Amino acid sequence: MKRTLIVMVALLAMVAFVSGVMAQAPAQTEKPAAPAPEKAKEYKPKTMKVSGPVAGYEAGKMIKVKGPKGKVMTFDLMDDTKVKGEVKKGVKVIVTYRKDGDKMVATAVAVAPPPKKKAAPMEEKKI
Repeated sequence: MKRTLIVMVALLAMVAFVSGVMAQAPAQTEKPAAPAPEKAKEYKPKTMKVSGPVAGYEAGKMIKVKGPKGKVMTFDLMDDTKVKGEVKKGVKVIVTYRKDGDKMVATAVAVAPPPKKKAAPMEEKKI
């Protein structure tokens, strides 16, 4: 019993001294000069993508796309919005957009390429 008590007291004393050493601040070393602070980074809103068939389109103004689960999403088109391909109702498009308050502003609209059809299997010719 006495031996266990002595071992416990020794362990507690050791833990107390070790934790005191661990809590000390590390020795100060010379750090290289910090680089000059750069300009504050501009906040860029997160861009998102949605694809689906065009439900409505007004060139230079807005585009409506039937998105996931059949939900129609309306996007405003700005002067700097990049439009690739011929956009018309029913064509599948990919819209890259960002949220601006409660509006969704399209940054790019691209007509999705038509799905590739599987090539018909080649028939063997007998010679």
